[in-house]
Amino acid sequence: MKQPPIPYNEQERLDSLNSLNVLYTPAEHRFDRITELASKLFDVPMCLVSLVSGNCQWFKSVQGLTVSSTSRESSFCAHAILQTGPFIVKDALLNPDFADNPLVTGFPHIRFYAG
Repeated sequence: MKQPPIPYNEQERLDSLNSLNVLYTPAEHRFDRITELASKLFDVPMCLVSLVSGNCQWFKSVQGLTVSSTSRESSFCAHAILQTGPFIVKDALLNPDFADNPLVTGFPHIRFYAG
């Protein structure tokens, strides 16, 4: 599994994220409406609003999963935050960077990712 590198601007990114005051806060209907709509619009079983903190990826809103966080090391989102545009993995089983990722080989069996 390819672990994502730490962004060059990590402290600035974390400061900006922390200034939003949404990390580790209760669910909010406004975020849940977004994930519900996106899940229906794209006809996907899982949809999340994920925030990559210093240690993990935490889910502000979740559709189709019962977990609230995963490790940053196995996170697809930790790769996505390194991009300047959309980050798409069409088939995680066929992608050498993700094929042996525990989120691919085990629950929740991720196959497609867009972030």
